[in-house]
Amino acid sequence: MNNTKRLLVLLLALALVFVCTACQSGGQSTQGENGQNLTHVRFVLEWTPNTNHTGVYVAQALGYYEEQGLEVEILTPPDGGAAALVAAGSAEFGVAVQENIGTFLAADEPMPITAIASIIDHNTSGLISLKEKGIDDFSKLEGKNYATWNGATELAIIKQVMADAGSDFDKLVCVPAPSEDAVSMIQMSDIDVAWVYEAWDVQAAELAGVDYNFIRFSDISPVLDYYTPVIIGNNQVLEENPELAKAFMAATAKGYEYCIQNPKEAADILVQAVPELTPELVEKSMEFLANEYKAEKEHWGTIDEARWTAFFDWMYEQGLIDKQLGSQGFTNEFLPQ
Repeated sequence: MNNTKRLLVLLLALALVFVCTACQSGGQSTQGENGQNLTHVRFVLEWTPNTNHTGVYVAQALGYYEEQGLEVEILTPPDGGAAALVAAGSAEFGVAVQENIGTFLAADEPMPITAIASIIDHNTSGLISLKEKGIDDFSKLEGKNYATWNGATELAIIKQVMADAGSDFDKLVCVPAPSEDAVSMIQMSDIDVAWVYEAWDVQAAELAGVDYNFIRFSDISPVLDYYTPVIIGNNQVLEENPELAKAFMAATAKGYEYCIQNPKEAADILVQAVPELTPELVEKSMEFLANEYKAEKEHWGTIDEARWTAFFDWMYEQGLIDKQLGSQGFTNEFLPQ
């Protein structure tokens, strides 16, 4: 069994466990505070709550979902299980990343999921290191220790940016990541550089007073300006109940537009909903994301077909998937016009 099949089996197993333990299914009618009937919808995160998800929490807190006749339940999945849960029908909508969607769609039995909105318009991931290490360009990674999770797509991306910078991936030392905290990792003696997301880890580094360098993948390799994260929907829901999807996306888009215009207030809403988060980090992250959620686009959420397709083509060329997907796997039709 190859790695892709193992991953799919594991994720589907997690989904089945989640289905069996869920206490309430989606699509049921409940009654709102004003006595109106609301449709219960489940939205599953791909990770623990963070500022990628603020627009959903805002839409929930400010009544935008209720305005659309919805009661939205926000769920936290087992690690990495969001796409499988949506595919299995244990959540109508959720969060995923394009690189995983490519793997799922290229499988012998493709997952029945579709991306229906981009949460952040551009890929803000890259590498962080202490400034004293002098890694201000991908060409300077040779001989350095990189904290890796040993993912196939992860390593292919590192290889790509090094090649584009004229350096040799074989001269990079890959060390198993000892922690999920990138700021702590780069301060360890045996770690020089770690993969991070600018909206969270880089902001955390600034708050911690760490003198760092950060280099974005997409700055040197435009094909890596892929979509991460995105909102996905279950294909059966999208096909059989498009009005539900449109209602959900109308409220969600309104939530993210609020975040763009009111980052401080949006940060407060997220912290109230998830009090274990650090308020200072949430606020700083929201200040950054207010300019990144839709970037130069007129409206939040739309996915560019050329960028989406280019990344799937790259995945195929790198042998990460064994079939060409073209522009499969996304639609903008459920976003408000």
